[in-house]
Amino acid sequence: MADENDSKISLEEDSKISLETWLLVGFVAAILMSTILIVVVSAGKNPVYSAYITDAEGDYQYQQLNLMADDLGTTPGLGYTVANTMSTPMLVNDWREPHRTLLVMISPEKPFDDAEASAIHDFVTQRGGKVILASDSSNAQRVADKFGVSYFTAPVLDDINHYETHVPNEPTNKQSTDMRNIWALAAVNSDVRDMNAAARTIGCSSDMLATSGSPLSLMHECRTPVLFRKTTAMQILQADDPTYPEQTRNAYVLAHASTSSFLDEMGTANLDTGNGQLGEGETELIVRIDYPGISTTDKVLGDREGEISVTGSIVFIANDDVFANYLWDRDTAERTGHPDHCVEEFYEDRKGSCWNSGADGLNPATDTTWKGNSAFFSALISDMMEHDNEEISNTVRLFNDEFYIVFDESRHVTGSLSAPFTEAMGAIVLLTSDVWLKWLIVLNLMALLSIAIMVVPEKENWRHVFDLTRFRERPTKIDPTKYQLRVREAMLNKVRLFYDLSRDQMVLKTPSEVLSMIRDPRLVELAQSQSRTYDDAELRELMQMIRRWGK
Repeated sequence: MADENDSKISLEEDSKISLETWLLVGFVAAILMSTILIVVVSAGKNPVYSAYITDAEGDYQYQQLNLMADDLGTTPGLGYTVANTMSTPMLVNDWREPHRTLLVMISPEKPFDDAEASAIHDFVTQRGGKVILASDSSNAQRVADKFGVSYFTAPVLDDINHYETHVPNEPTNKQSTDMRNIWALAAVNSDVRDMNAAARTIGCSSDMLATSGSPLSLMHECRTPVLFRKTTAMQILQADDPTYPEQTRNAYVLAHASTSSFLDEMGTANLDTGNGQLGEGETELIVRIDYPGISTTDKVLGDREGEISVTGSIVFIANDDVFANYLWDRDTAERTGHPDHCVEEFYEDRKGSCWNSGADGLNPATDTTWKGNSAFFSALISDMMEHDNEEISNTVRLFNDEFYIVFDESRHVTGSLSAPFTEAMGAIVLLTSDVWLKWLIVLNLMALLSIAIMVVPEKENWRHVFDLTRFRERPTKIDPTKYQLRVREAMLNKVRLFYDLSRDQMVLKTPSEVLSMIRDPRLVELAQSQSRTYDDAELRELMQMIRRWGK
C-alpha cells in the first residue's frame, strides 16, 4: 500500500480513445452542427433575384435574374464576362480594371453598413466603377445617402401610367387593375425632364437600342417603355456630391411616374386620404449619376499601359422587379400575364391610355413596342461602359468580354443546401479578393488542422490511488503570523498585473505612486500599514475586496 500512495499508474493505451480521435470527432461534430444550424435558419426561405437559380419551383423562377445574366453574357452585341460575388462590397476597390466593371445589386435583403456604402461610393467616384442598385425598400438608403438620393418607402400608385395584365396564357382574359403596375418612358443618357417636346414623343427603335453601335448617340433623341411592378420612387436631393461637393458630376432622371401619381403612405390606395403627391417629374423611378474625368490606368494605343480619363456611373432604380425574368424577356412576360404591347381593349375604361398615345406618350408613327425591359437595360449598360472611350486601346474597348458584370449574391437569402458553403466562403473572401489566394487559405486551414491532429502528442492517461488509511496533513503548514503579509503581497501583485508592470518596474515605483494606483482607502491602509494587525475576519474581508478590485 505504501508504494501505491499518491502514485500514478498508466492505463493501457488500447483501452481508451486517443486524443487525435477526440479532436477529429470534435471537428466533424462542429462542422455538422454549424451546417445544421445554417440549414435550419435558412429553411423555408426561397431565394429570389438570383442570377444563378434556373430551376426554382413555380412562380419563384420568374422572380430570378438568370435570363438577364444569360443575355448579358451570351447575346451577340453583349457578351460581357459575367461573374458573381458572395462577399461584402467593401472589396470592390480591390478588383482589377474597376472602370471596366459593373456591380449589379438587385433587391438587397440586408442593409448596407456605412463602410460598405463608403466603399461603393469610392468605387464609383474614385475608381471609375459602374454600379446598378435596384431596390424598393430602405435597405439601399445608406448607399443612396452617399450620392444625395433619397428612396421613399411607400409604394407609388399611378392612375394614368399603369399597365393592365391578363391571366397567364389567356391573353384576352384581363385581370383586376393594379395601379402599382407602372410603366414609364425612359431615356438612356438624358434627363427626360429636359428633353424637348419632339424628342419626348420618339419611340426608340431596335436600331437605336442596338448595343453594338457604340456610342449610343441616338439615345439622346428617344424614349422607350419600361415596365415596373409594385415600385416605390426616389428623389435627387442634392445637385452636388455630398462627400466631394467640388467633384464634377452629372445627375439625370431617366424615368419618372406621371404627374398624377402619388405615394400610398396611408395604405389606402386613395389620393384623398392623406397620401402624398410630389408633382411634375418628382416621382423618380430611375436615376443615373455620372462622374467624368476620373484618372486611371489601362491599355492605350500600342497596347501599352497609360493614364486615361474614365467616367464612374451609378444607376438607382426604385424597383427590383424590372430585372426579374417575367419583365426582362417579352416571351416570358406574355406567359406570365404581362402584355408585350399596348392591348387597346385593355384601356377602354381609362382616362389615359397606354404609352403609344396620350399627352406624354409616344408618337404612334415611331416604334412604340415594348421590347422587354432587356432592350432598355442592355442599352443602358452598354452606354455606362467605356466602349466609346477612344483613349482606351481598340483591343479592349471594342471587345465586350474585356468588360465585367458582377452580380452581388451576398445580400440574398440562400437555399438550405447552399447556405453553409455561401456563409463559409463569404467569411474567407473577406480576407482576400484573389481567387487563388482564397482557395489557398482554405487548403492551408485544412492542412493546419490535419497537422495539428497528427503532431499533438497523446498524453498518457493516469489515475491517482490514495491510501486513505495513511492520510496525513501536509508536512509544512503556513505560519499564521504570515497571513497578513501574504494578503498584502497578493494585493500588490494584483496591482502590478493590472497595470501591466514587470516586477522590476514595480520595484521602481515610489510608495506614493503605488498608493495612487490602489486608490481604495482600506486597501491603501493595508499596503502602508506596518504596525496594525488584522484578525482573521478582517483578512477574509480584505481578500474579498482584493478579488473585486480592478473590475
